[in-house]
Order: sequence, then structure tokens, then C-alpha cells
Amino acid sequence: MFKQSRAVWAVAFASVIAFMGIGLVDPILPAISADLGATQTQALLLFTSYLFITGIAMLFTSWVSSRIGAKKTLLIGLALIIVFAALAGASNSVEAIIGFRAGWGLGNALFISTALATIVGAASGGVDSAIILYEAALGLGIAVGPLLGGLLGGISWRGPFIGTAVLMAIGFIGIVALLGKPAAKPEPVGITSTFRALRNPALLTLGIAALFYNFGFFILLAYSPFPLELGAQQLGLVFFGWGIGLAITSVFVAPILTRRFGRQKVLYAMMLLLSVDLAVMALDVAARPVLIVCIVVGGLFLGVVNTVLTESVMNATDLPRPVASSAYSAVRFVGGALAPAFAGVIAAAAGAGAPYWLGAAAVLVSIVVLLIGRRAIAHIDADHELVSAEEATVLTAADAS
Repeated sequence: MFKQSRAVWAVAFASVIAFMGIGLVDPILPAISADLGATQTQALLLFTSYLFITGIAMLFTSWVSSRIGAKKTLLIGLALIIVFAALAGASNSVEAIIGFRAGWGLGNALFISTALATIVGAASGGVDSAIILYEAALGLGIAVGPLLGGLLGGISWRGPFIGTAVLMAIGFIGIVALLGKPAAKPEPVGITSTFRALRNPALLTLGIAALFYNFGFFILLAYSPFPLELGAQQLGLVFFGWGIGLAITSVFVAPILTRRFGRQKVLYAMMLLLSVDLAVMALDVAARPVLIVCIVVGGLFLGVVNTVLTESVMNATDLPRPVASSAYSAVRFVGGALAPAFAGVIAAAAGAGAPYWLGAAAVLVSIVVLLIGRRAIAHIDADHELVSAEEATVLTAADAS
């Protein structure tokens, strides 16, 4: 997994920074609420606007990248993130930040879905190794994001936004320097390809399951800073521990479990454990030590589920991987967008523990969806290594050095 080309490492590095944007605002949500006079619900919309636009834009990213190429798509995505992260840092109202986070989400969509296809197409060691590398970048980014957000947020809530813009600029330079020109033009993808892809029973089953799973994921990530009632730096450390656990299990534990038990059984078990974890948080929402332990433990389950779901999607169909990746990501990000929007409203109406109950129920629904569609996804436990050298060239602009 670690013997990769410079191009793959450049994309992986930029992916780390892109995924930092997901958890970056976590430690500064209370500070933004206090400094800008925003309600808890308004602050949580920073996640919703970002994830909703990311999900919607994902439906069209494969169409864009097939026409202008992977490298240009990655660079446009990075440029948008740089601009909107900087604008968010310079804003003086929560409404403006919510809007700029939406623009940030557009850039994120262009980058993330293309980065996954690029890494899968160019990485050494087969599809599963490439996905583990991608999930490692995701886990590291999600871990470092809250830590950086906490450190810079301790100075000012503006710091994390400006810091992301600077780091993304470094990633931009890396892509420009290390990602070569494609050997051949990519085959154009129709603008409705991702919509048609969702007709595939396996992809639709996994996408809907991921939608409900992501609802639980982002209840834990986005809402937890409020009942914890900690400072920015302390929140950063808590979610750094969460992200490290996620990264470790996604890279090292997920492959061991899937080889031994198969992907479907692992998904059922990890989702059930995550649901129990969220239920414990709901029961003891006033106990800060319990919340901290459950957040970190939840990261262990999330890391496994992330990797296994992504592997399953990449191996579930014979669709072009950029199309499958875009369609799946579009559906799952909608779940992530809905969770913060509901969390603030439900907490205000039914108490601090209510969002965790809702998250636990959503993850259980994911299990039910997988069980209903188990025939459609029965083949995900077989080992598929379908990426040919020719396909890798089409999917990426990576050089072979």
C-alpha cells in the first residue's frame, strides 16, 4: 500500500487537507455561536450547507472530470476551497459563513470524488489497497482537522478557515507539480450517468444504507461539541482522538475483519455497535467523561464501516468507477447534511440526548436497508480486482514515476 507513485502521494496529501475541512469547524462551533450571536441551530448549518452542496454537486463531478480531465477537476476543486475558506475566515456574520461553506462544499465535491477515482486507478496493490490508502487519508484528515481547528480556534475562530486556505494552496502546488498529463483523453460521461447509476440495485442499496449511516456519523461529529461544553483546544483534542481511532481501524482493522468474516457481516456488526454507542451517549448526555469515551470509541467503529462501505461500492458494479463514486457519494453526503440541521432543532425541542437517539435509530435503519437488499449486494464478499492498466490511465492523469 505504501509503495506508490509521487502522483498518488500528491493526491493523497491533498485529500488529507480536504477531509480536514469536515471536522475543522467542530471545535469552533461554540465560539462562532458566542462571538457572532448565532443560535446552536445556525452554527450547525455550517455543516449542513457544506455537506448538502457537496452531495448535490457529486451528481455531476464525473461528467465534469470526463470532459476536462482529472487534473483540471482536482485543481478547480482545490481553488474553490482556497477561495471560500479564506472568505469564510474574513466574514463577520454566521449567514455569510454558511454561504461560503456551501461554496467550499462545491470545491470539495469536485475534489473528493475525483481523488477517489484517481487513487483507485493509479495506486499499486489493487483496488482494496487503494481504497485503504484513500480511507487512511480520510481518517488522518478528519483527525487532524479538529486538532488544527482547536489550536487555531484558541486564538480566533477565524484561524482554522485561514489555515485551511493556506494548506490547500500547498496541496494545489503539489498537484500541479506531481500529477502528469493523461496518456489518453478520458471517455466522456453523460450528464445523467450518475442518476442512471442509481438504478443499479447494489449501488442503490449501499447508497441508501450509507445515507442513514452518515446521519448517525454526523450527529456524533457535528452535534457533540455542544453537550460537551469544552473550549476549542479541548474539543480539538477529543476529536483528534476520535479521528486517530477512525484512521487506525480503517487502515489496519477493516482488512483483517473483512478477510475473516466478509464485508456484509462486518457492516452489520460495526453498525450495531455504533448504534449502541450513540444510545449510551443519549442515556448519559450530561456525563462529560461518558461522552468523551463514546466519541473516541465511536471513531473505531466508523473507521471500519467507512472502509468496508467504500470497498463494497467500488466492487459492487461494473460501472465506471468515477460514476459509481459520484453517485454513491452524492447519496451519502445528503445524510450527513440532514443530521446537523435536525440535531439543533431536536435538541431544542426534546432535550440534549434526543439527537443521539435519532442517530442510533438511523444507523439501525442502515442495517435494515442492507438486510432488505442483501441479495443485490451478495457478491460484495467476493474479491474483485477489476482495475486494468488501461482503465487506470483513463481514470487518472497520474504519471508512472
